[in-house]
Amino acid sequence: MKVCLITTYELGHQPFGIASPARWLEDAGAEVACVDLAVDRLDEDAVRQAGLIAIYVPMHTATRLAAAALPKIRALNGGAHLAFYGLYATVNTAYLRELGGQTILAGEVEPSLVRLYQRLARSADTQGDDGVTLTKLRFRVPTRSGLPDLSRYATLNMGDGRMKTVGYTEATRGCKHLCRHCPVVPVYQGRFFVVERDVVLADVRQQVDAGAQHVTFGDPDFFNGPGHAMRLAEAFHAEFPNVTYDATIKVEHLLAHRDKLNRLVETGCLFVTTAVEEVDDTVLAKLDKGHTRADFVEAVEDARAAGLTLSPTFIPFHPWTTPAGFLDLLALLAELDMIENVAPVQLAIRLLIPQGSRILELTEMEAYLGGFDAEKLSYRWTPADPRADDLQAKVCEVVRQGEREGVGRRAIFQRVWKLAHAACERVPSALPPACADGRPVPAMSEPWYCCAEPTEEQLLRV
Repeated sequence: MKVCLITTYELGHQPFGIASPARWLEDAGAEVACVDLAVDRLDEDAVRQAGLIAIYVPMHTATRLAAAALPKIRALNGGAHLAFYGLYATVNTAYLRELGGQTILAGEVEPSLVRLYQRLARSADTQGDDGVTLTKLRFRVPTRSGLPDLSRYATLNMGDGRMKTVGYTEATRGCKHLCRHCPVVPVYQGRFFVVERDVVLADVRQQVDAGAQHVTFGDPDFFNGPGHAMRLAEAFHAEFPNVTYDATIKVEHLLAHRDKLNRLVETGCLFVTTAVEEVDDTVLAKLDKGHTRADFVEAVEDARAAGLTLSPTFIPFHPWTTPAGFLDLLALLAELDMIENVAPVQLAIRLLIPQGSRILELTEMEAYLGGFDAEKLSYRWTPADPRADDLQAKVCEVVRQGEREGVGRRAIFQRVWKLAHAACERVPSALPPACADGRPVPAMSEPWYCCAEPTEEQLLRV
């Protein structure tokens, strides 16, 4: 029986999330076709021939795009068994069932997909594996041969005119932290699983052979297991001394392991993505982020001293946002000389509240919440300060316009700076100049974000 694995979007990377299941399914005897709608149009023959179609939904944007692609998929092959898997699968079970999903999986899904395939190959009995599985696996080297070439995915702009082809892998899955807004938490509930070092290195090796000059470690937090992470970094650098990498690390872990920052740089780490989210301590406590504004400032200073670039991410629009608070965030970024480090989309993101979010535990949320919008995969909410929604809409438009025009981060920030001052009925002050150290800021051509509306271009592809 043929299997078609479909992904719609994984932040511009060649997806680990279908490369790994593809290996497990092939080992079980399946003929697997991998379709990545982030870079290709739908392979109609692969869909028509499949007895099992499994759609990977690791995040909000990917799930919205999957829903948009589904009518065409079902028109091509209404008889195939339809499965959804990934972080956004089980938290949206009711909606995905309405779309025709017959099996809904999350967590460590590879064995469940294999068992589903085997049952389908034998008979029509598909009962038994719905839901979340958190069983430790012995991972296998992902199969990437059926995916589009790495050159078709996001590239790394080194900030000095050089571009690098980028690979992607994962050293751990899940996360031991319980941040209230995070979509990992409803599935993994504070657990994480280590991908064996030999598997990670073999996955990197095949991507370097395919042209990767830089690798993104896509773990929710590379330092969930700092010993594993550093042993991997050392082995990575020993085998691939000319290949660089980036990773995601929490602010509190950057501080707790500041003694490791120099070694990250020495082993080829170009930048670290860190989910700051806010700089207001009251809001950070509500989100249960585990760090403060002062911690963020300290992490910036430590990283800079080590020669490590930080790429902070934010959720600047949430129920507690005020124009003054948003302006305070911008002012701190300017003061810290972090304007070039922040992708403009990070200044425009509005909080999503999916099913199962720990943010629903806050009793005060009752004052802000509306009903659940299944199609948008989030609860509706209104901010305490009604001016915040108007400001967010204007910031979104300024960011989109700046990106269409191809202007730089500082130019877009300047426009957002003016908007924030206008919202506060203040005359904008001049931005401080960039510091004179002149180090270029490496950045992915696909900005890191996971809770934006699908773009028109993405919808046209599906």
